[in-house]
Amino acid sequence: MLVSLSIRDVVLIEKLDLSFAGGLSAFTGETGAGKSILLDSLSLALGARADSGLVRHGAPQLTVIAEFDPPPFHPARIMLAAQDMDVAGAPLLLRRVVTADGRSRAYVNDQAVSVGLLRKVGDELVEIHGQFDSHGLLDAETHITVLDAFAGAAETRRLVRTGWDAWRQAAKARTEAEDILKRARAEEEALRHASEELKGLAPKPGEDAELAQTRAMLQHGEKLVEAMNAAMASLRQRGEVEATLRTAERTLERVADRAEGKLDPVIAALNRAAMEAAEAVGLLERVSADIDLDPRHLEKVEERLFALRAAARKHGVEVDGLAALKDDLDRQLAALDGGGDGLAKLARAEQTARAAYVEAARTLSKARTEAAKRLDQAVAAELPPLKLDKARFATKVAAQDENAWGADGLDAVEFLVSTNPGTPPGPLGKIASGGELSRFMLALKVVLARTSSTPTMVFDEVDSGIGGAVAAAVGERLARLGTDVQVLVVTHSPQVAARGRNHYRVAKREVAAGKVLTSVEELPQEARREEIARMLAGETVTDQARAAADSLMAV
Repeated sequence: MLVSLSIRDVVLIEKLDLSFAGGLSAFTGETGAGKSILLDSLSLALGARADSGLVRHGAPQLTVIAEFDPPPFHPARIMLAAQDMDVAGAPLLLRRVVTADGRSRAYVNDQAVSVGLLRKVGDELVEIHGQFDSHGLLDAETHITVLDAFAGAAETRRLVRTGWDAWRQAAKARTEAEDILKRARAEEEALRHASEELKGLAPKPGEDAELAQTRAMLQHGEKLVEAMNAAMASLRQRGEVEATLRTAERTLERVADRAEGKLDPVIAALNRAAMEAAEAVGLLERVSADIDLDPRHLEKVEERLFALRAAARKHGVEVDGLAALKDDLDRQLAALDGGGDGLAKLARAEQTARAAYVEAARTLSKARTEAAKRLDQAVAAELPPLKLDKARFATKVAAQDENAWGADGLDAVEFLVSTNPGTPPGPLGKIASGGELSRFMLALKVVLARTSSTPTMVFDEVDSGIGGAVAAAVGERLARLGTDVQVLVVTHSPQVAARGRNHYRVAKREVAAGKVLTSVEELPQEARREEIARMLAGETVTDQARAAADSLMAV
């Protein structure tokens, strides 16, 4: 609910801090005292369109902060969490700043947000109903959700949405498979030719680098062999190098015991050198033997390398990508060969998903039809005491063509009213007048209160143009609504004000020569009695008016 409202420099309000409780809170005061400024201020905090004309004359900017404490999993918290804002467990502070030149900034818990997001969050927290504008139920798109909540069909609604998503995914899979098969069949001849070509070529990953290395070596084969032969000759000059080293090693070994160990490192080094020399000669002989100087070998390597590179250019891939391309072509051809079976399987899956969706949606449609009757009866019972006895409320649940089916099911839902006998029902906002509309909304909200997630409702002069028993009926329903949600009402009716759990008086006061400001004070019990008596009697409050006020407050 709305916990507090802080207003700075809005029209005639310089500084105002209000705290709110649950139940019904009434705002009263003389015409022109500034009650509409309070609603304008709250609307700004909820994301309404900014108007620089609301900035108090002489002030650089206005600021409005509205504090709410919705439950942990309220839609407003979920919406903010989706924007990566950590608001779990904390109050929600909606702040709006508008400068004198018309610039506007919005914040939630001191984090800058777009005005659009602020408006969406505000719509989840407060509904404002007035004579000339209304939010929520005037939008026909909300009616289907409201009826489902009244029907208690949350689980069925979830199944319908899940079924819709599954059907859409199955249809998408089938469509994509059809498109792939269609393109593949159009290119079948080219695919088979390319596949046969790559099959004959049999490319292997890494083959390009290997062939390029072999080619480079073969191109310089003669120089390599010449160099290796020269190295071999050097190793064999003056006899075998290994034999020479071994002879030196044995000669030293014969006298080593007389050198007191000083020759041991030399002997070890000669031993290692002899082994390394033998290994070098062996390796040199093997490398020399591996080099094929046959020109036909070089030609074969070059022919293979150039064929691979030509195929890669033709297909627009790297040489190492030819093997993967061949596998992909084979898969496409396999899909062609077995395409009919695959499509049939996907089509069956789509039909199964459709059937599951339709079954769940028809269950939901039945629940809606039954709930619509109960809703119409409940609203009809609320209308006569509100001086709407000739009006008729009807919930229209209409089956739609398949191309209009969606996540909400098979139906279109709309709330319709007829205010005069014999006239066909039409949309709420187009048929009902300002006062009638407010009372229709009140009747609806009383019936729907327990199913609404909106914790705060505001009614602006819902009692306009009525009095006596009708005003009393409005007050009784507002009080009843206040047992389920927080209700704020701006009223000129003493019957309505007397029903309030909390009472605020809005007044103008002169603070300096020519300077007038709006003030708001919460009234204690005795002051409430005096204010309601004023509303009954006018300028002069009589004892009879006070007695009448006592009577109203005692109800």
